This record gives sequence, structure tokens and C-alpha cells, in this order.
Amino acid sequence: MKGHPRVGASGEQKFVVEAQHAIDFADGGMPPVLCTPSLIWYLEHAARQAVLPWLEPSESTVGLEIEVRHVAPTPLGHTVTCTARVIGVEGARITFQVEAYDETELIARGVHRLQIIRVAGFAKRVQQKTAGR
Repeated sequence: MKGHPRVGASGEQKFVVEAQHAIDFADGGMPPVLCTPSLIWYLEHAARQAVLPWLEPSESTVGLEIEVRHVAPTPLGHTVTCTARVIGVEGARITFQVEAYDETELIARGVHRLQIIRVAGFAKRVQQKTAGR
């Protein structure tokens, strides 16, 4: 790592909710809205965006933990803004406060942790698992 991310460093991801981001059980009067797994994907990428300036070319990030309350629905066609702000740094473990807003209101809030990893070592570990199959 090129130093450590500072508390307060932030990242952001914006997207428009499309059918691919919606729940797959929208029928019988249930409207298509943003599904939680898609939201979490964007929240994790906002966190990654916050630490990219500190990564060496041989490093990447992996998610360790996420605790998110998805508190409001977002219909198709609406823009969502996901933010992640560093609130703690313990070596290569970074903790973020994450939030998401649509055009009207807060739709999610929580905590996410990323681990900065060395790509070669991570790839070796994955290869060892696949070799044993």
C-alpha cells in the first residue's frame, strides 16, 4: 500500500436502476424495484473507489463484511448514488460507512469492511483450492 487511506476519504458510484438491477419476483401487483444484492454491489464498488489511490499495482481489494439496512424502494429509471466514507483503518482492513440515496430519499445505510490483498498470493490460494477438486 502507498500509505494508508485517511479517515474521511470517500468514494462514490452512481447508476440508473434498470431491469437487471430489479427484484426477480415483480408480479401480481408487486412493482419492479431495486434489489438489495444489486445495491450491495454498488456500495462495495464505492468503497473500493475510496481506496484505489492507495493501492499498489500488485494489490486489490476483497469484501470481508457488510451490514446494510435497505430501508426504501427505488423504482426503475431512478438514479441511485452510493457513497462510502472511511471510518477506520486497521492495517490492510478498512471500515466504511456506506449510504445510498435515490432522487427522493435515503434508501440504505450501513457498514462495510474491505481487505487490501496482494493479488499473487490471493490467486495462489484460489489455485490451491481448485487444484484439490
